[in-house]
Amino acid sequence: MSRRPVKTRQRGRRCVTRAGTLEPVPPTATQESVLRTRLRGLVRELGKFGTVGSVAFTVDLVLYTVLLRAGMETLLAKTVSTAVATTIAFLGNRFWTWRDGGHSNMARQYTMFFVLNLIGLGIALACLAISHYALGQIWPVLQSKPADIIAGSGVGTVLGTLFRFWSYRRFVFRVTADPAVRSDPASSPPSP
Repeated sequence: MSRRPVKTRQRGRRCVTRAGTLEPVPPTATQESVLRTRLRGLVRELGKFGTVGSVAFTVDLVLYTVLLRAGMETLLAKTVSTAVATTIAFLGNRFWTWRDGGHSNMARQYTMFFVLNLIGLGIALACLAISHYALGQIWPVLQSKPADIIAGSGVGTVLGTLFRFWSYRRFVFRVTADPAVRSDPASSPPSP
């Protein structure tokens, strides 16, 4: 006489068998699906952040190049172009990337966003200053406009972007839930 396997249904972290007994769910199945869901949400979030950042980067690069060619001093040109690009990035991130994040006080967010961008600007300016003024004394080619663009808008932007993503998510838009959970309407509490 052969025994048929008992079919189970998953409910939370345990399986309920037909007979009503509880058996532990294999942890890898649940953990893998949670990890996969979190990863998908984070990829979506990074994609939106990247799109907003690409637009802001383009504005920064074009404006910086125009200001340099107009004869503006290197660090001042970078400061102006970054300030304009920062405003565009704030609007895109606030109303698209992290629109579901904590938005209790717009003035506080705007202020915090700009403070953190000043730190990001400091990172870009440090890269530019090291290239143009420090290394440029050793290798004069690093004092050229193309080298300034690479140092300020290339290297500085990459390092500043890593800092900005982390700090916006943590301090400005206060992402408290996983991106996948926030975008899942079934996980939201019902409206009163």
